[in-house]
Amino acid sequence: MRTGLLLPHFGEHADPEKIVKGSQLAERLGFDSVWVRDHLLFEPHGEFENPDTTFYEALTTLTAIGASTSRLTLGTGALIPFRHPLVLAQQVATMVKLFGPRVILGMGSGNFDHEFEAVGLGGVPRPELVIDNFKILREMWEKDGVGWDEAPFSFADASQSPKPGADAVPLWYCGTTPKSARLAAEFGNGFLPGRIGIDTLRKRIALLREQAELHQRPMSTVGIIPTTSVAASREKALARINVPGLLQWANNAPFWVKPASGRFETVEDLAGVLIYGTPDDIVEQALELKEAGLDHLAFDFRLSFPEWEEQMQMLGEEVLPRLADA
Repeated sequence: MRTGLLLPHFGEHADPEKIVKGSQLAERLGFDSVWVRDHLLFEPHGEFENPDTTFYEALTTLTAIGASTSRLTLGTGALIPFRHPLVLAQQVATMVKLFGPRVILGMGSGNFDHEFEAVGLGGVPRPELVIDNFKILREMWEKDGVGWDEAPFSFADASQSPKPGADAVPLWYCGTTPKSARLAAEFGNGFLPGRIGIDTLRKRIALLREQAELHQRPMSTVGIIPTTSVAASREKALARINVPGLLQWANNAPFWVKPASGRFETVEDLAGVLIYGTPDDIVEQALELKEAGLDHLAFDFRLSFPEWEEQMQMLGEEVLPRLADA
């Protein structure tokens, strides 16, 4: 299992020094990747996030990390398709040229209509917009004279250089619904549902395998980014987490497998959405996810960013070696 970290590039704790020095520490500790979110007009999740709207742009942030580290994979989870795909193709191709094949481009349809309306993409079917981006990116990274004439994009004889190659950047479809898994299997290289309950994850992985066989494509790499808190005791770890907010968020998630009660009501119901406890607890929960079929686990400390480096150190020293040996 590969491991990563969500960077503190948003909200009240966004900090350039913490982002860069924390990524360098993550690399020394043996983490495989760092990840960013993406918003144009950021509105924090009201159920459980601080309302601060600070947000450092995703690809700019990853470029800073690429320049200050040598090995870490640079992941987007999830990039939102409000950029023109020709602009995005050039940005990512430049990152590959600068840093080598270290980029994973996760893209999803996003939650907020206002971000798309602000750039003239309101009303455009967004899952299809993601797939159009995938197709255009692969064409632009491989060929000259590319043309496209399907709304909302229209261009002809487009060429860019450098060309990293159509398969140089894994394209992961981000979302938790069955449709997201089907699109990942048919058009992507990976599936990144972010936070997702473990029973729903098992169901999506079964669907990915079925769809991979149907389309005669390799099985998608599967990653998640669960809310995480690690401490010397379970009680201290849980004290950092807004459990009622996460329960509310989980109950609003469509197409999820619900607990036997029909609702997410306890912290135990949040397995997969939340990883918390002592290092021993984290190892146990991570291995359960691995057994379910997970390939890449990125830890999200957004509810405890003031202690980000302390928790990273604990994971790096007491958790990662045990996951590497599993």
